[in-house]
Amino acid sequence: MAKQEKSKSVFDIEVGKLVNALASKLQHIPEFTAPRWSEFVKTGAGKVRPPFENGWWHKRAASILHKLYVKGNLGVERLRGEYRSKRTRGAAPERVYKSGGKIIRTIFQQAEKAGLVTKKLESKKKGRELTRNGKQLLREVANSL
Repeated sequence: MAKQEKSKSVFDIEVGKLVNALASKLQHIPEFTAPRWSEFVKTGAGKVRPPFENGWWHKRAASILHKLYVKGNLGVERLRGEYRSKRTRGAAPERVYKSGGKIIRTIFQQAEKAGLVTKKLESKKKGRELTRNGKQLLREVANSL
């Protein structure tokens, strides 16, 4: 008798592998398209240049969805702090800069159109949370790995 495979949880998979697999899945969802301006914009004030990696938009979207799954209800301002970066200023000490909010906000809007995220309005803590479809998508990707 063959053993039944235990379904894998999102928490059991290495984050990098899960985000890459989820990013490739998000590329096939029509709502998740990188805007034209995303080729030229920096991801935050602490960065020197825009990202040059192909598919960085989908990786950021996958990372945001993973953070929503793990941490629950999050807003743009909290995620700006999550994606912060340091900037070298020569002889002066380094300074920490928050990430830009436009990218995160646009990804939230795309995820809302796709039905993966919804605004949380009723509770004290505002922000966005994953819908049942969003959680199911992350579980499917985790099971496929």
